[in-house]
Amino acid sequence: MSTTTVTPLTTADAETLITAARAAAEAAGVPVSVTVLDAGGHLLAFRRDDRAVLISGETSTRKAYTALQLNAPTADLVDLVKPDGPFHSLPTALDRPLLFIAGGIPVHRDGRLVGAIGLGGGAPEQDHSFATAALQELER
Repeated sequence: MSTTTVTPLTTADAETLITAARAAAEAAGVPVSVTVLDAGGHLLAFRRDDRAVLISGETSTRKAYTALQLNAPTADLVDLVKPDGPFHSLPTALDRPLLFIAGGIPVHRDGRLVGAIGLGGGAPEQDHSFATAALQELER
């Protein structure tokens, strides 16, 4: 049996994600909050732009947590929690800070889940695109 060691998400990785996400948001003129969590759901990095709405700090963290726990981009989960969706009761069934709005994306390394990034402050599609841009920068 072979085991492969996957390098965990580091604080340097988290800084790369924060910097890239903020650059993408800044280019679009959108003040945001960015949260990066490790594989255990622990905060690695957080940044809120001065002009970002205060609640964006909470939403970015919840989006990251949701993406991590379900190992899926939150954009892909939105329809699942609608009244006729299979996860309809999930947000209220668990005493966890889940948020099914686009902007959270899991981070993988060598096919393994190592953390997540969450963005808040823009429209959901914008937050998702900023998180995607950050991931692309990390993968370079």
